[in-house]
Amino acid sequence: MANYDLFKKLGIKYPIIQGAMAWIADSSLAAAVSNAGGLGIIAGGNAPVEYVREEIRKAKKLTDKPFGVNIMLLSENAEEIAKLVCEEGVKVVTTGAGSPGKYMDMWKSHGISVIPVVASVALARRMEKNGADAVIAEGCEAGGHIGELTTMTLVPQVVDAVNIPVIAAGGIGDGRGIAAAFMLGASGVQVGTRFLVAHECTVHQNYKSKIIKAKDIDTVVTGRPTGHPVRVLRNKLARKFKELEKDESYIEEFERLGSGALAKAVRDGDTEMGSVMAGQIAGLINKEQSCNEIIEEMFEEAKKLGGYHE
Repeated sequence: MANYDLFKKLGIKYPIIQGAMAWIADSSLAAAVSNAGGLGIIAGGNAPVEYVREEIRKAKKLTDKPFGVNIMLLSENAEEIAKLVCEEGVKVVTTGAGSPGKYMDMWKSHGISVIPVVASVALARRMEKNGADAVIAEGCEAGGHIGELTTMTLVPQVVDAVNIPVIAAGGIGDGRGIAAAFMLGASGVQVGTRFLVAHECTVHQNYKSKIIKAKDIDTVVTGRPTGHPVRVLRNKLARKFKELEKDESYIEEFERLGSGALAKAVRDGDTEMGSVMAGQIAGLINKEQSCNEIIEEMFEEAKKLGGYHE
């Protein structure tokens, strides 16, 4: 039986966290997910500190429910954003790309729940030792930066390895995925790609359309040789990356092409030379809905399957 205590403690109706998608997960999306009974997340990414502060304050005006901030620990602004969440009274921090150990005492003293994203058992154990309240075990089906293991193999191994709640992420986009995650021992789910087509998501319409049109085999992983693999939808940019990977002297050109590519897709709607990050679940998504409709539909389906009980 899944343990929903973490979500109850946070005052969240459904055990679902919205994925922290850089350039995409802003106050509009985070507040809508929180208002719908999930936990909305504002993505810090590499954004300037003042932008993150502004988004937190906007979200507070849009919802009176808890929401979180994701801090990418490799960002040069990580330290300032780590302090900012304390100043602004944020309830939850999710982290990626590194260890949050050095900020843990400060966050705990401000009553913040800390939930790092992990891609291995070893990292999950380390996060538990560091005092994490839960971990997000993210499989390589996810969009954006990924690890090596699939959700189906990673989640049960992390569940067996730690005593804190485990949130399943990667490849979850409907009630069947939620029910399956709970069967694997997860206490909640994180969903990203499905929320890209939410009405309240401010991503460019071209980006949304590309996800709705996507088929099961339309995602590809680029950048493996750099040590930073990223899952995206196939397009001209992805093909160029794949060609460059065959040549050992490609790194400089790779970085030039990749610089600002996500913003190109998200803001400008350039779905050919922009980086259209999306998970393998994109092939399952065929319509735009509100965050409320998405969450209600998914949990209704999970309930009917017997995989979720309030």
